[in-house]
Amino acid sequence: MIADRLQERVMRLDVALQACATRLAARSDGEALHDLRVALRRLRSLLRPLRGLPGVDPLDEAAAAVGRLSTPLRDDEVLLQELESARPDRIGSRREQLEVGRDGLLTSPEWRQLCGTLILWPSLWRQAGRDGALRGLAKRILKRQARQGRRLGEALRDPTHDRHRLRLLIKRVRYGAEAYPDLVDFSGAEPELLKAAQSALGDWHDRLQWLSRAEREADLQPLVDRWREELDSTAQQADQVLLTLGEYFG
Repeated sequence: MIADRLQERVMRLDVALQACATRLAARSDGEALHDLRVALRRLRSLLRPLRGLPGVDPLDEAAAAVGRLSTPLRDDEVLLQELESARPDRIGSRREQLEVGRDGLLTSPEWRQLCGTLILWPSLWRQAGRDGALRGLAKRILKRQARQGRRLGEALRDPTHDRHRLRLLIKRVRYGAEAYPDLVDFSGAEPELLKAAQSALGDWHDRLQWLSRAEREADLQPLVDRWREELDSTAQQADQVLLTLGEYFG
């Protein structure tokens, strides 16, 4: 039954989140925050088609709050990786500040709210099933995924498309399909095309962010010329991939 499978997936993601938090607290590796955000993304992708059903919105909102809190930390991680390879002399105190931010994430009200909501959610979901509120889940999920696909196709056909919006729509289509492999047909060229487009847009977005930070952080100024060149090249690469993706979703 799809409701039972979904509950099992949410509970597995709860375990994954707690494991990532343990790694983050222990400072055992540099991928803990990234993996925690992946688990959050998978959780929200599972929940997105179910918004409005009993117990779903509070959990989705709690996961979104932790996602928002962790986003600038992940941005700092990505910038630090860039500086380590390009200009290690510009790292300064960024590593120490990042560690403080990671520790603060796990003591935040947002994290505690998410953990508490995850504890309560299974009983609310089971009760919703007993009350008959979970009928038609498969149809609901498929309808949502089809709508996201149509929105992406329309955006790709728009000659004035916004790369930021396309990046968001690509994520929703890709992660939505990955969340429900037993329902959504996600085969052929589609997975690789979406992944390639997301990666290309991510490279462009990183440079855009770094240039914005360089306006506020004077020690990044020596990298501005390089980043501007890379911004142009990554934009061209992204647009080329989007053309191919547009043919698929056209």
